[in-house]
Amino acid sequence: MRAKTIAVLIAAGALLFPAGAQAHISIHPNTVPAGAFATLAVRVPGEQEGAYVKKVDMLFPIGFTGVDYENVPGWSVRVIEGKLAQPILQDGEAVDTQVRQIVWTWTGPFGKVGDGQFVQLPLSVAIPANADGKALEFRTVQTYSNRQVEHWIDPSLQAEHPSPRINVTAKGGVIEDVAGDEAGPEASQTGSDRGASTPAATIARAASGGASQGLAISALIVGALGLLAGFGALVIARRKHGGA
Repeated sequence: MRAKTIAVLIAAGALLFPAGAQAHISIHPNTVPAGAFATLAVRVPGEQEGAYVKKVDMLFPIGFTGVDYENVPGWSVRVIEGKLAQPILQDGEAVDTQVRQIVWTWTGPFGKVGDGQFVQLPLSVAIPANADGKALEFRTVQTYSNRQVEHWIDPSLQAEHPSPRINVTAKGGVIEDVAGDEAGPEASQTGSDRGASTPAATIARAASGGASQGLAISALIVGALGLLAGFGALVIARRKHGGA
């Protein structure tokens, strides 16, 4: 009886120490057909206590020949281009440059992203026509005002710092935001083969926006309820033992 009671209390008490939930830099929508023109929002959370996001440096995959950015208050933008190894034909014209990197820098006074907050940095892009079936990674370095740096560059979605990505599907398909993997889906994982990608699920993810603090609070509430249940089980066990 004593061993069973201790086990119940340990299980309940463990709920009071939830694992740290870390939001990722992510791109939304995260599933786009090849050759499509799309507006993508780069979602950047702040996760440093007492510091704010100072700079976001994103490296583009090969093939993005034209990228427009939204003028977000408080943020300056620098677009870095490079030469294509082989010029491509677009709208009857030969194009020999591509976007290799975009750097956002917070200049204030608006748009400051502190701990538990996030900002969306929209981009208008043309998805490479030859990227069908690929998961395109946008490796990103995030710098905070306290000089802490996070490298979102890992190709594995299960890693601590996965690179933000989009899944490119077949030409003529639909643009959608597949829930379940905040950093982005694996190649060829669309809403149809991963379960329903409902508007409600998309809205819920947009509302959370990487708010890890909300998850922590919810976990603490569940933990408190679990602890109360554990004490209740202990009282009942003692009464039964005393009655016996």
